[in-house]
Amino acid sequence: MSKIWKNLSLIILTLGATAAFAQDALLKPFVLASKGAGDVAQAVEASKAALTKAGFVVAGSYSPYANTTVIGVTNDELRSTAAKSEHGGFGAALRVAVVKVKDVVQVSYTNPPYWANIYRMQGELKDTAARLQAALGKIEEFGAEGMTAAKLRKYHYAFGMEYFDEPNEFVKYASHEDAVKAVEAGLAAGKHGVTKVYRVDVAGKKEVLFGVAMKGSGDSKIMDDAYIMTEIDFKDTKSAAHLPYDVLVSDNKVFAQYARFRIAASFPDLSMMGANSFMNIMKSPEAIREALSLTVGGKKDAR
Repeated sequence: MSKIWKNLSLIILTLGATAAFAQDALLKPFVLASKGAGDVAQAVEASKAALTKAGFVVAGSYSPYANTTVIGVTNDELRSTAAKSEHGGFGAALRVAVVKVKDVVQVSYTNPPYWANIYRMQGELKDTAARLQAALGKIEEFGAEGMTAAKLRKYHYAFGMEYFDEPNEFVKYASHEDAVKAVEAGLAAGKHGVTKVYRVDVAGKKEVLFGVAMKGSGDSKIMDDAYIMTEIDFKDTKSAAHLPYDVLVSDNKVFAQYARFRIAASFPDLSMMGANSFMNIMKSPEAIREALSLTVGGKKDAR
């Protein structure tokens, strides 16, 4: 009997250690799926086909700058998990990037457990992570030194900067339908350099996520996708799956994460000052906020 209890105690200790290790595991924003010689267009089509076969819906794609395509995808787990928490719709889609760097094509994607935690979702999207890995592959996680799930759920970049639960609320409409219609119209018009890449409807909830491209020039250059990424996505392995930006219609209100949170979520290890730092895009968060607000029918000073 004592031997049985000894063995049982060892099993309990092992399970406890495994659970503690899992809880303390460091998560990173992106996963490098594959890299090698090839053509961006062919890699994009192959990725879309593999994703579709794995049960994903390709919601849309765009090329924010040369040699780069970003694909927005969703599936049942993403859409249903998104419905379970406040503003969980921000996590209703994941992004896959295909980037050519010199002669090497990199395929990467947003890491589901990382984004599920930073968006405070009810679940870590483990099935989605497994399906992405099966479809596209997994060489390594990258983009930061990493954070635990507990730290991600309380994340902000620095003192005085926004948390996930402090998004910009741009405008309130009479109904959910009116809000969605207004956002669709604003994105279609593109008057402020913001256009639609994809739309994902959250399952069983009045919540719609829009992935949006931002194009600026002259005085508005500081909100431009290419301009921002040139300043901060400077490492050999590219973090293009940071794009596109997000607009969320939740019931009759329209939101976006403030850029000091949204950009930092993808680049948490980026320096505050110096070359390739947040200081170089210091004016971008306000420019992004203004462009998004005006696009969805809000005011210039909405915050």
